[in-house]
Amino acid sequence: MSRMDTREIAYLLDGILDLDGLLAKPRFQHVDRSTVEQMLDTAAKLADELFAPHYHAADANEPRVENGRVVMLPEVKRAVDAFAEAGFLAAHHDEERGGLQLPWTIVQACFTYFQAANIATSAYPFLTIGAANLIEAFGSEEQKARYLAHMLTGRFFGTMALSEPQAGSSLADIRTTATPNPDGSYSITGTKQWISGGEHELSENIVHMVLAKIKGAPAGVKGISLFIVPRFRVGEDGGLGQDNDVRLVSLLHKMGYRGTTSTILSFGEEGRCQGFLVGKEHHGLAYMFHMMNEARIGVGLGAAALGYAGYRYSAEYARTRPQGRLPEAKDPTAPMVPIIEHSDVRRMLLQQKAASEGALALCLACARLVDEQRTAESAERREEVGLLLDILTPIAKSWPSEHCLEANKWAIQILGGYGYTRDYPVEQYYRDNRLNPIHEGTYGIQAADLLGRKVFMKEGAALALLAREMQAAIAQAREAGGSNAALLAGFADALAKALGTVDATTRAVAKARMEGRVAESLSNAVAYLEMFGHTVMAWIWLKLALTSAAQIAEGRGDAAFHQGKLAAARYFYAWELPKIEAQAALVASMDRTTLETDPDWL
Repeated sequence: MSRMDTREIAYLLDGILDLDGLLAKPRFQHVDRSTVEQMLDTAAKLADELFAPHYHAADANEPRVENGRVVMLPEVKRAVDAFAEAGFLAAHHDEERGGLQLPWTIVQACFTYFQAANIATSAYPFLTIGAANLIEAFGSEEQKARYLAHMLTGRFFGTMALSEPQAGSSLADIRTTATPNPDGSYSITGTKQWISGGEHELSENIVHMVLAKIKGAPAGVKGISLFIVPRFRVGEDGGLGQDNDVRLVSLLHKMGYRGTTSTILSFGEEGRCQGFLVGKEHHGLAYMFHMMNEARIGVGLGAAALGYAGYRYSAEYARTRPQGRLPEAKDPTAPMVPIIEHSDVRRMLLQQKAASEGALALCLACARLVDEQRTAESAERREEVGLLLDILTPIAKSWPSEHCLEANKWAIQILGGYGYTRDYPVEQYYRDNRLNPIHEGTYGIQAADLLGRKVFMKEGAALALLAREMQAAIAQAREAGGSNAALLAGFADALAKALGTVDATTRAVAKARMEGRVAESLSNAVAYLEMFGHTVMAWIWLKLALTSAAQIAEGRGDAAFHQGKLAAARYFYAWELPKIEAQAALVASMDRTTLETDPDWL
């Protein structure tokens, strides 16, 4: 069984993502539906044939160091080579750079197949695509020729090197230094930790995107610059020179993503590590946020794909596993029923369905906004779309990472004792997904970003735009006819109430901020993030419900597929959305429990 249902992607593209409208844009007019279908079919085929088969083997046989080289299963290289040869690394880049100039939405839709099949192996192209996009956005033409061109073919892979042992997520405290050289390069010295894909033999070279401080730079984040630091030096003709004094200190061994090398790297132990400044001095963190924000949505998409894979597997298991009888059955000799007949099993499946399918829709909707931002005709529209992306990014990263992990928990539970064994994939889905709440910023970091900055930036402009989008869906649902009109109207009323709750809670926080109670206003930010995230997901599920109700009314598509969407929406609105009232009350109360708990008490 494929871990990603092709119907799901087709449904999203034609439903809430408006594929026809996307392909009508001038940038994408060379792309037709047959091209999109070919790319999706290729992604599904490669994922099933080259990524999925070694998913368990790579987990059981982690990368190791032999004679100073990282050794891993040969299947990993075969998979990533095929990914590059099929054009996926360059697919969204301009045709002039050797790309296919495809919409980012399509590229991300294709990538869900790889993430669902093998999240650890897909991490290598994931990081390379992000690093290449960063060079495309801010690198010089010379840097693009020397590095980007080879990254788009898979000859070079890429990483992001931010964290350091003493600093963790506090990038203001990094110590890696850059000293100017007469030839325009910089001597890089320092140590980076938790660098995924930091060392391997999958490509001829590895291009590290490194944050460092030039000597004499301002303190804190204002003094951070961004550098290209290759594993091997690269000549003007693209040929490789000597190693660039980048050393693997050690491999780190995590509970999940075990097929992805996680590394501690040392730069400049021998004093000859060269780095090349990207853009302007001291603007490095702003540049890196381009890659980080892309990666945050990508992490959310990966979490959704893992949740979805677990849902698919546990649903199929529940259909075929007989156990027990229904409550009204009185005859102990009657045949057992498949466990999917039991209401609590259906509850666990509905939670997985609501979380994973909703999260997929949210993350691909963010990809659609990336395309809209790039192709919008007016500067005003580009700014609006950018604000929507800003406020949705912490949700797209954190909500799937938290709630699709919960989905994987229920997938394990449905399999019973078997779910806890390595004979079945669901325990590995859980272990892999357990890393996503910390990838690209913890839940608390995303909460502080949302409540501390995003909802109040530009006098609440992003929040107002998002509310406008939600109000449009509410109005559409209230005007809908057909057999599901009452259901949709009920969803609309519930979302309108939730939106009012978000507004009132945000005003309470704003009041505290204006009174100087900043720490107090942020102390319960995680509860605010939960409230906000659930409201966003209610909006997503309303859009999905509208799509399926319309197709049911028109007699289009698989009726059971669309009824399943409506059932998941009902579950979300009945079981999940009401939770925001308690969260809102906690935030608005400015509860000081966490502030007033003495560290010595813990």
